[in-house]
Amino acid sequence: MRLRQGGRRVDLVLGLLLLAGVLTGIAANTVGVGWPLDLIQIYAAAALAILLLTPWKFVVARRGLGKKRRPWPVKGLSLGLAFFVLVAVGSGLLHSTGRAEFVGPLTLMQIHVGSAVGAVVVLVAHFLFHAVRPRRGDADRRALLRLAVLGGGAAVATAAWDTWAATNRRFTGSVPKAELEVTSWFNDGIQEVDPTAYRLGVGKAELDLDAVLALPRETFEAVLDCTSGWYSRQQWHGVRLSAVLASVGVTPGRSVEVRSRTGYARWFGADTLDDVWLVTHVGGFPLSYGHGFPARIVAPGRRGFWWVKWVTSIQPSDRPPWAQSFFPLS
Repeated sequence: MRLRQGGRRVDLVLGLLLLAGVLTGIAANTVGVGWPLDLIQIYAAAALAILLLTPWKFVVARRGLGKKRRPWPVKGLSLGLAFFVLVAVGSGLLHSTGRAEFVGPLTLMQIHVGSAVGAVVVLVAHFLFHAVRPRRGDADRRALLRLAVLGGGAAVATAAWDTWAATNRRFTGSVPKAELEVTSWFNDGIQEVDPTAYRLGVGKAELDLDAVLALPRETFEAVLDCTSGWYSRQQWHGVRLSAVLASVGVTPGRSVEVRSRTGYARWFGADTLDDVWLVTHVGGFPLSYGHGFPARIVAPGRRGFWWVKWVTSIQPSDRPPWAQSFFPLS
């Protein structure tokens, strides 16, 4: 009875830790500004707490796998969940060191996110087949004390990892890079734009590249924090979106739609246009094709998926900026 009760509580705590990991992981991978809570520290603490629970979970799993009455699909889900969770935790910890980036053709961040998604899918299926429901008696004094000890152990383990192994990450978990890397959203290929044929639609007006370069541009620093797990501070040269619109007499609506040559688009609120830039140069040189030549968006304080490359259209829109997925799906 005590072994069964303890195993159920271990499963409940693991479920809560996975939920905490999913929520803080999504938030840390989406937000571009710091929160009062250090999301990536909570994320790391949840991962290390899972590792601390591994010996107890091993006992529970060994007992469950040894039951002849338990169907093999349920046992398979248990093994699959263990695999995905351990891969997600291991790849995340290795990425945080900044000493490795690829495993074969895949980046550690791709492996981390893919295994985390797999763990969530298997967890849902596992719950449907073998639900573990909380009971009123679970929150007794002894259980809360053990939970506090686990939290303290996770905090100590996180501090030790950050001190001795992890590199200096941002609050998003991204590791530093001296130079920008070439990345694209999903399957957007690098666009090789002919500068003589380039046209930027702003309202009903069309600007060629010379007209864009003639706009009142400024030089400034901003951090590109990519969702693939790295960040880089660079010097950019460009023009504010508010100035781009003003140059052709266009008044923004509730938002402004910025669209790439690939069809990728994001909507920026009308009150944010002074802090969003259309840039043509980085580090004193024109953008390369891979970095969005001839013009791309730089949006300080926003993650990299807001920084639209190969911009061909800037249009006023009545669509409120919140009426788009917080994390783009295409």
